[in-house]
Amino acid sequence: MKKVLILCTGNSCRSQLAEGFIRHFAGDTAIVYSAGIETHGVNPRAIAVMAERGIDISGHTSNNVNEYANIDFDYIITVCDNAKESCPYFPTQAQKFHYNFPDPAKASGTEAEIMQEFRRVRDLIETYCSDFVKTHLSN
Repeated sequence: MKKVLILCTGNSCRSQLAEGFIRHFAGDTAIVYSAGIETHGVNPRAIAVMAERGIDISGHTSNNVNEYANIDFDYIITVCDNAKESCPYFPTQAQKFHYNFPDPAKASGTEAEIMQEFRRVRDLIETYCSDFVKTHLSN
């Protein structure tokens, strides 16, 4: 079984969305982790927009990347430039992937406008994760 780590700055939005989608699309072909270079807790809006897709991430936790230093990952995906630049070195043969998704937690405006940005980023991440699983985790 492949091991996938998704990294972001605070492990609150983008990496949580990606973890949820990769788990959903990969099923039992992968063990999926997410972490941040900091921990900010799982964003309630991220939980809400995933629930709209029928994916429950309410049980996810916000973890620090150092918690996973001893795991030999097959794939490491950074979902923001800050994580890519600040991530500690992993002594692993993991293939590394990067995509700088916008941070929906930085959205401003009315609640409806903020939720629209969360949905927009969710949809970008969903497409990326679906393609990743088809390319790298399908049997």
